[in-house]
Amino acid sequence: MKIVIAPDSFKGSLSSEEAAKAIRDGILRAMPAAETVLIPMADGGEGTVDSLIQATHGNKISVPVRGPLQDEVMASYGVLGDGITCVIEMASASGLVLIPEEHRNPMLATTYGTGQLIRHALDQGYRSFILALGGSATNDGGSGMLQALGLRLLDADEREIGAGGQALSHLTQIDASKWDERITNESQFTIASDVTNPFVGPQGASYVFGPQKGATPEMVEALDAALTKFADLMAAHTGIAVHHLPGAGAAGGLGGAFQAFFPARTKRGIDVVIEMTKLNEHLQDAELVITGEGQTDAQTASGKAPMGIAQAASKLGVPVIVLSGSVGQGIEKLYEYGMTSIHSIVNGPMTLQEAMSRTPELLAQKAEQVMRTFLAGRKKEV
Repeated sequence: MKIVIAPDSFKGSLSSEEAAKAIRDGILRAMPAAETVLIPMADGGEGTVDSLIQATHGNKISVPVRGPLQDEVMASYGVLGDGITCVIEMASASGLVLIPEEHRNPMLATTYGTGQLIRHALDQGYRSFILALGGSATNDGGSGMLQALGLRLLDADEREIGAGGQALSHLTQIDASKWDERITNESQFTIASDVTNPFVGPQGASYVFGPQKGATPEMVEALDAALTKFADLMAAHTGIAVHHLPGAGAAGGLGGAFQAFFPARTKRGIDVVIEMTKLNEHLQDAELVITGEGQTDAQTASGKAPMGIAQAASKLGVPVIVLSGSVGQGIEKLYEYGMTSIHSIVNGPMTLQEAMSRTPELLAQKAEQVMRTFLAGRKKEV
């Protein structure tokens, strides 16, 4: 029996690769002869680089860059096994995880380091890019990234405005005379993002995501006003009005910068990962899929990894079992998308800390249990 094991990461506990190995251990306890295919997954956020370089036997390149608060950090990007495609997670250079909670401030946070990663990859000769936009600490509309790639953002005295969402309030003109033309003339970009929010407004980057990054209500208003000014100037410069474009609000407006200045197409993050890992090929002769994530609830339907995997498997009639750290409200509708059953790996009362420390054990245990149940059902059918 061929079983595809394709979990997302269990954030704070296990990477997607570690989760896949734990599930495999449990399966083999129940069925030692099972053929298991491990495909660590991601949904376009953190973990996307690791998932894709493992699936394609690629490698990572580490680069010192300017972090979200302008201190130096070591970031990395992936080169897929084809030697052509470069995968960049903006969170590696500009992510929320890089800032202690008490220091988070989207008024100051910049995407400059993300631009440095892109420039480094361009200098190495890469021209095909996948950009994962999840996990940002920023609300600068991608201005820092654009600055790192040569775009000059100037105030009324023709001085550089500086970094962060707050700096955009001083912006009066855009100077593209030093823009890196390799982006426009030689390269192609796929944006992996599930966010459909616009650049500005009540559903925009500042109002919806700003508070998660440390913005007070007053900051949110100031940031939205600054992004509106930036959108007005981008529209005048490029002819593309990103104000209300779906997805422009991703990563604090970074999505809008890509839409305005890059030859880019946007795809659902999980669809990019499914394509690059060749999941559909592995599903062709599979008899079961086991996936998982830290928490499964109504939000899973918004494009998280188990959702995309279930949709792909259901087209081929392959049952899908989901193993999760916890199961929340709203899972009923997930069954409509091809999930066969959804299980929490927590088997009794325990603290969150205990559950997270025991995740490998609990995940293997639950995989063994569901596998034994699945096999019992198969025997009855026969």
